[in-house]
Amino acid sequence: MAETLSAEAIMEKLVSFPTVSRDTNLPLVDWVEDYLASHGIEAHRWPDPDQPEKAALFAHVGPWEDGAVVLSGHTDVVPIDGQPWDTDPFTVVERDGKYFGRGTCDMKGFDALAIWALVEAKARGVERPLQLALSFDEEIGCTGAPPMIEAMQPVLPKGSAVIVGEPSMMKAVTGHKGGQGFDTHVVGFEVHSSIMHTGVNAIMSGAKLIDWANHQNAANMSKAPGEVAAMFDPPFTTLHVGQITGGTAHNITAKDCHFAMDFRVVPGESAEDWREAYFAKVAEVAAQMKAVHPEAGIHLSKRFDVPGLVPEEGGEAEALVRQLTGDNASHVVSYGTEAGQFQAAGYSAVVCGPGDIAQAHQPNEYITVDQFNAGKAFMECLVTRLQEG
Repeated sequence: MAETLSAEAIMEKLVSFPTVSRDTNLPLVDWVEDYLASHGIEAHRWPDPDQPEKAALFAHVGPWEDGAVVLSGHTDVVPIDGQPWDTDPFTVVERDGKYFGRGTCDMKGFDALAIWALVEAKARGVERPLQLALSFDEEIGCTGAPPMIEAMQPVLPKGSAVIVGEPSMMKAVTGHKGGQGFDTHVVGFEVHSSIMHTGVNAIMSGAKLIDWANHQNAANMSKAPGEVAAMFDPPFTTLHVGQITGGTAHNITAKDCHFAMDFRVVPGESAEDWREAYFAKVAEVAAQMKAVHPEAGIHLSKRFDVPGLVPEEGGEAEALVRQLTGDNASHVVSYGTEAGQFQAAGYSAVVCGPGDIAQAHQPNEYITVDQFNAGKAFMECLVTRLQEG
């Protein structure tokens, strides 16, 4: 007879796999696939053709019909490099009413609860189907979910309500900002800095783009926000550069400068408009560079593109989560999730999961026992609801 693990034991197993986004997630996928199979649940994997060491996994229990509730989570976690952990990050440690470990909050705690719920739904026999969808590469721009969602369509009956379990303290989050990011490579022309006017300094040229972003942020901050934007903190679109590298020596005009320009766009504004504005500024700066030397220029490549989650009028996913949690307040967040990608694919979507986003990505990451238990109670209620049809 197959062993049925507790949700806590499943979380311990998931955390034990060091699925940092730069590394493989296949051992975790193998384990989940085998565990579900031991309970008579067929899982389907979508291997990334461009990254053979990565795969998504999805499964369905209950009647083979449309209208499933979909529990969606990601399998990857952020790195632990340079973080001062007090315990082994890949071993769950319970202490002071908290479960410590990389991913306990973001978001292997929810993944474990979703796997537990799927096995429970299979064992109890549900009248309405339940699906599980586990993606990869969420932490580097939600790039793994769109091909997974596309791959699900011809394999599983179409779900109708998606619950993305990012940490929200079990509140119903119905809106979040969209995001776009562009890797920016500024190519200069090296000369001695004493004759810098004959060369092109990639760092100083790149600084013009970063300064443009500063001015855009200031302008956005000064505007009165629209009704939807006012729900967010901050209530405006933000432009951000978090890392920059470049240059050879202090007395040489920099040949290269690399940074990523990221946009978090409030619903109601067009991410495409912001892309065009950035590209126009890049073209302007590149023209200035080429006027000095034709080899200079700027190369852009898309790093990520995550649609925002727009509050739905009479949304099925929102209604279901509110019924199960009793939460009737309005909640939006400024971070992006895969919920917007499910919504763009025609699903009703909401974000609701255990834990506090403030603990995500931190050293000594944790989820409180109380929050994990709240997630467990939510799944109990969900499975019971699905039994009733």
